[in-house]
Amino acid sequence: MDFTFSQRSHDWLQRLDRFMREEVEPAEAEYAAQLVGGADWRKWRQPAIMESLKARAREAGLWNLFLPERDHGGAGLSNVEYAALAERMGHSFMAPEVFNCNAPDTGNMEVLVRYGSPEQQARWLAPLLAGEIRSAFCMTEPGVASSDATNMRATATIDGDEIVLNGRKWWTTGIGHPNVRFVIFMGLSDPAAEKHRRHTMVICPLDTPGITVERMLPVFGTYDEPSGHGEIRFDNVRLPLANVILGTGRGFEIAQGRLGPGRIHHCMRALGAAERTLALLCARGQERIAFGQPLVHLGGNGDIIADLRIAIEQARLLTFKAAWTIDTQGVKAAMSLISQIKVVVPNVLQDAVDAAIQIHGAAGLSDDTPLAALYGYARTLRLADGPDAVHRALIAKLELREQAANREART
Repeated sequence: MDFTFSQRSHDWLQRLDRFMREEVEPAEAEYAAQLVGGADWRKWRQPAIMESLKARAREAGLWNLFLPERDHGGAGLSNVEYAALAERMGHSFMAPEVFNCNAPDTGNMEVLVRYGSPEQQARWLAPLLAGEIRSAFCMTEPGVASSDATNMRATATIDGDEIVLNGRKWWTTGIGHPNVRFVIFMGLSDPAAEKHRRHTMVICPLDTPGITVERMLPVFGTYDEPSGHGEIRFDNVRLPLANVILGTGRGFEIAQGRLGPGRIHHCMRALGAAERTLALLCARGQERIAFGQPLVHLGGNGDIIADLRIAIEQARLLTFKAAWTIDTQGVKAAMSLISQIKVVVPNVLQDAVDAAIQIHGAAGLSDDTPLAALYGYARTLRLADGPDAVHRALIAKLELREQAANREART
């Protein structure tokens, strides 16, 4: 394994770091002040400072860095090369959108680049790559245990030259954004087919009759504006078959290609958030005096800091190994590693935030620091893209299979 930064990736990281320090991080307070807030997403607005930063980032060439396909305007970076950039973006909640590297748009762009028809790419991919619109992904449902994605019951039924969508989806990230224009809907097309050939992905413009965004769902009382996480109802939503991605019954095939690199992105951003959290913890612990000493010298706080540093370093190396394996052997070979980082990294971030809140006292629970929001982010990430228990089950399954193969090879 070779995680050494190439000169190219080092140059990219330096450019990104400079833009983060000089442009993004100084704008965080202004961005927060321009958010409308509240449960009524119809009143949400895109902060003007975001569009200004996006224009400057694009002009600086710091755009679509996540995308390896140069012919679609990507930076041509490997997963290992991009991982370091994603970590740096993770220091700020607003940074991924500044560089057009924000979920779920990144995953949707990857789907359309790799599986979309030329017509789908022209209509939907091009404006996403340009940062002119936003999108969302409809998979999770309120009526079933969505940790098993084969449970999906919302339907995508062929009717002549149309496909008809029915059902409910929720926790659809990004659906509240004022610039969102379409969702990718995953629905049941053929209940009699093999379980991983039953579902279909469909591009669904939000102005299609029959779509109702019913509400935004708060996370620990906050709505994550201007993107939000919403519940949507689909009532006989009719679309042309040309909106089907790749073909009917190909939904899980597409999903596997979408989720591998996306989980690397999530984990590296979370590690960036963990680094910021640890910095906040150390600064507060050194500045605040209690019982005649800085907080870092009281109790076991030194051990907490040391343990967090160890945990972050271990998690980063594991994440780089997963990225390197995808680059060199493909997503299938990296499946166990991808699940391992998906378990480890959010838990490391949650532990870091919890410790930082404790050091900050009541201030850590308020909006005076980013810690409360970071805690919600960390806890959510332990469910998003599969809960911890599902990933652990897959890790165990793959390990048992490999151990059995090893025993057979020795006999």
